[in-house]
Amino acid sequence: MSLVRVEAVTKEYLLGEQKVIALNDITLSFEEGVFLAIAGPSGSGKTTMLNIIGCIDTPTSGKVFIDEVEVTCRTPDELADLRARSIGFIFQTFNLFPVLTAAENVEYPLLQLPEISRDERRERVSRHLSIVGLERYAHHIPNQLSGGQRQRVAIARALAIGPRIVLADEPTANLDSRTGQGILDLMKEINRRYGTTFIFSTHDRRVIAMADRLVRIEDGRVAMLGLRVNEKWKLARQHAVVPSAQGRTE
Repeated sequence: MSLVRVEAVTKEYLLGEQKVIALNDITLSFEEGVFLAIAGPSGSGKTTMLNIIGCIDTPTSGKVFIDEVEVTCRTPDELADLRARSIGFIFQTFNLFPVLTAAENVEYPLLQLPEISRDERRERVSRHLSIVGLERYAHHIPNQLSGGQRQRVAIARALAIGPRIVLADEPTANLDSRTGQGILDLMKEINRRYGTTFIFSTHDRRVIAMADRLVRIEDGRVAMLGLRVNEKWKLARQHAVVPSAQGRTE
């Protein structure tokens, strides 16, 4: 069963009086546990694709399914609730609250879930700061942290809700090479250890090199699909279905 499936998705925008087709009739599907890179040049539509998978944006036409349940017909409030419970987000600019400590930033999305008690919130915050190696920095505010540490806080925040999917939009873009590699290594380790599904929008070759699945988008269309087998890419151009994560070789 697919974790995410998009069928014949098209997204159009109006730029002044000109119609821009950001995505053009895309069909994709993939299963839980993938470490997937959606790659392409600037303006290719990769971030739009990420936003549609994350239910931040809705397609002009076509359907989106999460756990085989169609979400394109849901109301804005229903989509917000779905995001709050099932989808974690990591941004290139970190998007942390500057006046909150690292622990408070991680806790913030949990405050939107009334069924989670105060004690459970504290336990989740402590556990996820430990996972990203920042338990010593729980009471630091963002401007007391390095760029890499801020991104680790963002990763902990994304994981704290127990998401089915973590979406990362150019997560290494604002980091130096060494720090960025460390962040990628951390996310790959989380993927391997916990089976967390990661989907990246990126043009970073390091992300592509670490992915086990690749979707390349050009001019709003799927130009190439890749499945990593024995450390080499097996490419497909005709069938826009990302192969199963089961049985992958790492």
